[in-house]
Formats: sequence, structure tokens, C-alpha cells
Amino acid sequence: MTAPSSALSRTIAGVRMAASVFFLLFGEYKVVGPGFAHGGFQTYLQDYIANGTVSFYRPFLAGVVLPHAVFFGYVVGVVELLIGISLLIGLWVRPACVLGILFLINMLLATWWEPGHGVPVWRYFGNELDHLPLLLLLIIFFAADAGRVWGLDGQRGQASRG
Repeated sequence: MTAPSSALSRTIAGVRMAASVFFLLFGEYKVVGPGFAHGGFQTYLQDYIANGTVSFYRPFLAGVVLPHAVFFGYVVGVVELLIGISLLIGLWVRPACVLGILFLINMLLATWWEPGHGVPVWRYFGNELDHLPLLLLLIIFFAADAGRVWGLDGQRGQASRG
């Protein structure tokens, strides 16, 4: 394992903080403005259910999420904000990564078929370029325990050892 002060660890910490901006921006507009939770989320859900959702996941979105779309719209925003804050300050990065991985798997399941059925396989992956890179980054942050460098997780670890 590399030392926490290595160039790789510092690079991962910098990318962790840069990636936090995406989650902060995505979450902020969903929580602060009423447009997403009160209309926008329902529109996305209806489109996902009709066109993009993997078949076994469709009943969950249609039967559980859509009837409570305002609540879940705010939940999505709060989850994104929590992930963003955690990544930015480096606190509880591993649990935030698990939450983010589950969230992004949810997004993949909801949007996988949007290019249509029977199209070349690269189109499915191309359609998911807003989810897959973030998912891969979260896996890297989890594996690298990315909050240890330039983050509060590292300070908490030092305090418990010292």
C-alpha cells in the first residue's frame, strides 16, 4: 500500500474534492428550488418508466417511487448533497461512496433502455456517460479510502491513534 502522502493519494484526494462539485450542484438545485421535486422528478420518472427502466425495476419505480415523487425528489437532492459534502470535506467518505454507488446503480437501472431495444451495445454505455464515470470514481474513492488524505477521515484516524 502506498503512503498516505504519496502523489497518487494526493491526486485521488484532489479528484475526490473536484467530483464533490457535481454532487453539490446536482443536489442544490433539487433541494433549494421547488421545480425538481414538484414536477420535474415526476416527469423524469414517467419517462424512465415508459422508456428506459430495466423490466424488473419498473414496478418499484411505478408502485413505490412515483406515488411519492415529491418526497423522493427531495430525498434524491438530499442524498446528492450529503455525498457532495462528504467528498468535499473527506468525512465518512467510504459510507458516502456506498450510498453514491447504490444511488448510481439505481440511475443505471432506471435509464438503461433509453436508447431503445436492439441497438448496438455501445449506445447503452454511451447513454450512461453521466452515471458510469461517477460510479467508477466512487468505487476508486472507496477502495483508496480517499478521505484519509486532505480529509477529516484522516484526522479522525490520527486522533484515534494518538
